Amino acid sequence: MGRQIGEARRSNIQKSVETARKLFKQAYNDLGLTWEGAQIQARKYLPFAQESYPQYVEEMQGIAEGANIPFDEVVVLNVMEAVTTDALHLTRCTSMAVNEQCTADGHVLAAHNEDWVPDEEDDVFVIHAKPKDDPAYLAMTYGGLIPNVGMNAYGIAQLINSVHPNDSRIGIPRIILSRAVLASKTPGGAIHHALIQHRAAGYNHVIAHESGEIYSVEVSARRFNIIYNKDGYIVHTNHYLSANMQKIEHNPEELISSRIRYFRALRLLSQSQDHTVASLQGIQRDHVNYPNSICKHDFGEDNLLDTEKTINALVMDLTTREMHIAWGNPCENAYHTYRLDA
Repeated sequence: MGRQIGEARRSNIQKSVETARKLFKQAYNDLGLTWEGAQIQARKYLPFAQESYPQYVEEMQGIAEGANIPFDEVVVLNVMEAVTTDALHLTRCTSMAVNEQCTADGHVLAAHNEDWVPDEEDDVFVIHAKPKDDPAYLAMTYGGLIPNVGMNAYGIAQLINSVHPNDSRIGIPRIILSRAVLASKTPGGAIHHALIQHRAAGYNHVIAHESGEIYSVEVSARRFNIIYNKDGYIVHTNHYLSANMQKIEHNPEELISSRIRYFRALRLLSQSQDHTVASLQGIQRDHVNYPNSICKHDFGEDNLLDTEKTINALVMDLTTREMHIAWGNPCENAYHTYRLDA
């Protein structure tokens, strides 16, 4: 599977590697880490991934072979947050989900705005896969990243948001854990993968099930907290919501825009009990606190690290198994529909 992805998206993956090289070069004064040094550091995480999830390490190996690039470079793409101590990771993604209590047609919906550097916008693609031993899935990814934001044939959907814990360590990369969540068959199994022992750190995982069960699982290397959708909807951005996790949040005062997006999306979701795919797409286009809004626009800066924007927006209908995705800012681009056929 990895090799098929690598062959099909070879130019995008090679471009993604070049973008990562530029990021490391521009951030050298802050990180003190070269691209070559990042490859050395990234190898430290492989034994932990290999022990628990060898199949996903094989996917990365296949991507490297198919794209005709060194395996070590694909590993850096997938553990970049770890080797840079979270200095080069997403800070502006927005995730939300609603169940049948809050939709006009009784469907379960999950939505996500993916924010990253503009150079990666053209590298976004959708994967429809039928693994031999895992559930079929439909997922969004870009460049050489293994897929994790999507839904599977067992009615499990996952949205991830980067968070900022100060207890990170060498262990199983968080993107490997999220890949395992995407392969889960039950909500309990999904949460188990997010919290597996020896994890290097963690994302926030919004995990939704076709039954209407929705959880926001806040994770770090050593702590976690599970938030339940008692009101029929959940929102998460890039800061911790629970007091237990806020104790280990790094530089929370730098996450103001995350809080504004969270409260804005929460308000817009709470104003209706008749949400539809279209209404969630409307929230995804919101420009309050522009340019650091839910629909994020870049400042036009020269430094890649200062140009983060919404590179895609997607809404998944778990009831119909459909993904509606817009490439780039959703305020400027149409949504395209894909269906998961198990």
